[in-house]
Amino acid sequence: MPTPRDLLAPLDTFERRHTGSPPADIAAMLQTVGHPTIEALADAAVPAQIRLPHPLNLPAAAGESAALAELRELAAQNQVFRSFIGMGYHDTAVPGVIQRNILENPGWYTAYTPYQAEISQGRLEALLNFQTVVTDLTGLEIANASMLDEGTAAAEAMMMCHRVKLGESAGASRFFVSEKCHPQTLDIVRTRARPLGIEIVTGDHRSFEFQGEVFGVLVQYPDTTGDIHDFSDFFNRAHAAGALTVVATDLLALTLLRAPGEFGADVAVGSAQRFGVPMGFGGPHAGFLATKDAYKRQMPGRLVGVSKDAQGNPAMRLALGTREQHIRRDKATSNICTAQVLLAIMAGMYAVYHGPEGLRAIATRVHGLTAVLAAGLRRLGLRVGEAPYFDTLRVPLDVTAAGRVLRAARDRGINLRRYDDHSLGVALDETTTVADLRDLLTIFAPGGAVEFTVEELAAHVDPALPMTLRRTSRYLTHPVFNRYHSETELLRYMHRLQQRDLSLTTSMIPLGSCTMKLNGTVEMLPVTWPEFGRLHPFAPAEQTIGYSKLFAQLEAWLAELTGFAAVSLQPNAGSQGEYAGLLVIRAYHRDRGQGHRDVCLIPTSAHGTNPASAALAGMKIVAVACDDHGNVDLDDLRAKAAAHADALSALMITYPSTHGVFEERVREMCEVVHQHGGQVYLDGANMNAQVGLCRPGDYGADVCHLNLHKTFCIPHGGGGPGMGPIGVAAHLSPFLPGHPAMAPRQKATGPVAAAPYGSPSILVIPWVYIAVMGGAGLTLATKVAILNANYMAKRLEGHYEVLYSNARGRVAHEFIIDARPFKASADVTVEDIAKRLMDYGFHAPTVSFPVAGTLMIEPTESEAQGELDRLCDALIQIRAEIRAIEEGRADRRDNPLKNAPHTLAEVTASAWSHPYTREEAAYPAPWVREHKFWPAVSRIDGAAGDRHLICTCPPVEDFV
Repeated sequence: MPTPRDLLAPLDTFERRHTGSPPADIAAMLQTVGHPTIEALADAAVPAQIRLPHPLNLPAAAGESAALAELRELAAQNQVFRSFIGMGYHDTAVPGVIQRNILENPGWYTAYTPYQAEISQGRLEALLNFQTVVTDLTGLEIANASMLDEGTAAAEAMMMCHRVKLGESAGASRFFVSEKCHPQTLDIVRTRARPLGIEIVTGDHRSFEFQGEVFGVLVQYPDTTGDIHDFSDFFNRAHAAGALTVVATDLLALTLLRAPGEFGADVAVGSAQRFGVPMGFGGPHAGFLATKDAYKRQMPGRLVGVSKDAQGNPAMRLALGTREQHIRRDKATSNICTAQVLLAIMAGMYAVYHGPEGLRAIATRVHGLTAVLAAGLRRLGLRVGEAPYFDTLRVPLDVTAAGRVLRAARDRGINLRRYDDHSLGVALDETTTVADLRDLLTIFAPGGAVEFTVEELAAHVDPALPMTLRRTSRYLTHPVFNRYHSETELLRYMHRLQQRDLSLTTSMIPLGSCTMKLNGTVEMLPVTWPEFGRLHPFAPAEQTIGYSKLFAQLEAWLAELTGFAAVSLQPNAGSQGEYAGLLVIRAYHRDRGQGHRDVCLIPTSAHGTNPASAALAGMKIVAVACDDHGNVDLDDLRAKAAAHADALSALMITYPSTHGVFEERVREMCEVVHQHGGQVYLDGANMNAQVGLCRPGDYGADVCHLNLHKTFCIPHGGGGPGMGPIGVAAHLSPFLPGHPAMAPRQKATGPVAAAPYGSPSILVIPWVYIAVMGGAGLTLATKVAILNANYMAKRLEGHYEVLYSNARGRVAHEFIIDARPFKASADVTVEDIAKRLMDYGFHAPTVSFPVAGTLMIEPTESEAQGELDRLCDALIQIRAEIRAIEEGRADRRDNPLKNAPHTLAEVTASAWSHPYTREEAAYPAPWVREHKFWPAVSRIDGAAGDRHLICTCPPVEDFV
């Protein structure tokens, strides 16, 4: 009989849905590992001295329906006004076919960054489309596959120009930024410039004189007030002075306006948000950066290029600096790892759906309605539109008139931009209607009386742009932008691309350090609720009360989970969390009169973004050795800390370590750094092994970033979006990032993202995850993640060497297997194993990080025992295939590993010249007969693509 408590408990609990294995399977795995209970395993894996002695102080787990109902109540406290604020954020009509089949489709949002290109051809093609959109519209030669937002793209462009000019001549340290750039962009540029010793000079580009060493300039086109300037003369003067030129621009405007590359721009940046991506109170959106081919090796971010596969067929892959942070570390061009792939794909598909004529029609209508509005405002006696404009007008008013207009706007559910001089801004977009124009004219009319109609105005308006600003060049001429304009055709095109990609809908993705866990549908549902998606990031606070409460709850929950005093939700990627945390540490030292502290100690095993972030924060990196067991060498740490005691700023460590082990002496490491005046930065990439078991703030860390796209279930989206909030100890909380749209704090560091809360619309995902799991569910998930890793490590014993474990023979939530011996014994590389796993239906584990020639496996808690066994069986069978080569039963050059992956076209071709069978090639395991995932291309020649770099849609004849 059920107890009264059972009868009252919800039936739609989520922990049992999130954790892959039921209790019976967990018991069986524990028996294999050799522990009677999961708690006993946790005791063996996690050092006793750092274990959390009490349960997490979080609300009890809610059922799925109850959690969504509570979130609905929060959403209802947000007021969705019609937004005419502009400033780089606009309402947009998200095509339903794209929203349903990409944004809401796990086939797209659960994929990983396309490092394994053979099973990522769909999103690589979609990203190539995005790059082509950006290069065509900006008139430049090469563009990357997205940036985090417009503000950070502008800051990255500044640093890129600095690198280019330093390579030509030393000394240039001044960067000019037009005072008519968006204010949030200017603030981010200032934040990035300070630690690098770059002087930001602002002013009017028309009167700026190039005196002294200026290495670059940044302008806005159209500018933040809506005016459009011809920058040709200014750019000529900049180039004559040896400076590079950057344009922050609007892709929709560029369908009508002369392209930046045509008037001398060296770099163009911006946001693709208005190409069918909701405002989301600030994000996530795909920023972009385009430049000239001459600067391609200085570009930040990911770049998709076209190469060829082993059969000579065109194939796409990430080009040039694919994993450059791991290779170049502190010399990397950027610390960006996660970008905004899912949003870039949406924006690219928006361009595919509308095509060049459709985009031009949208822009023409927006511009035409703006001209109608300008004419009406002039009829009302207001002075507007004296300079050329696209979609934005600035209306000069006195304080009394501005107050009257704002009250009238509020009464009609409309938001306008407010300027310090009481002017008001109005920015139109593709969702603007004739009724909106009537409302706007009524709002501005004294007494609310308008004695003319919008139709009368439209009949006499000539919206033509001046010839000097008008675009004459063609764009988006590739067939992909001119073929899929019916919903049927676009739906089939997107589905074809989706089928080429392996995502979590296919099989587990066991990437170490990446935590490819379940992105629960209940967590994803609220992302597209309009109460979260249609808010402008600079909407008045009284309209965003629901968001404010959500942020406060999430910050409190994350603080409890990490043991910190305060949390900032602003960083919109893990890399930005690293950067923000280091800026906080530097600000703390400056505040104490110790601004000279700039040495950052980083273990050699660290993730590559750590030294890259430290370099961007203006720090000097000193490497700390690791011992033979994969632990930080404490003696070397002591020696380095003592040697740099006067200048020691921080230690950056990852915990558990990137070697997959809870290091026993982590508290001692923190103490060593504190004794020498430094702070401890903890990389939270591996927080999935800590939640509920230990807390960084308790064992000595001062600041930690969290990858919400790992531990807290935001999907990876094929390479973004992500979120990287930081938690800090109490003494660092005054220095958390500020923002011009937030209440000012005296000691706050500058903003690190364009919006005050980074990418707010996806923060609903971790909110729901924590709400439906509760403290007990989160803790159990951590224990199961550790169990799954130890179970797989145990099963692979005798087949592969597990490189690192603790003194009790246990790993954390991930582990490393060694493939290096196979190079000598069978001429098999770790890449051969990774590609062969595709034939078994799996994405490879992390390849050659943190140890070259190895595989790092992280199964997460969401995978069931049956799936873990399938991956183990695949790896064991691959080991048998290697043994066949070692024993001479298989050819060293022509074997299933060297030729992997095998495509359907190869296996069904008339000719088959290999000494192994077609069945051995394509159906090496029983489960692939039930469901076979076919790689779209055979092994890709990456070097060939780098030698002949093609980063836009190639001519269609290349695919014939």
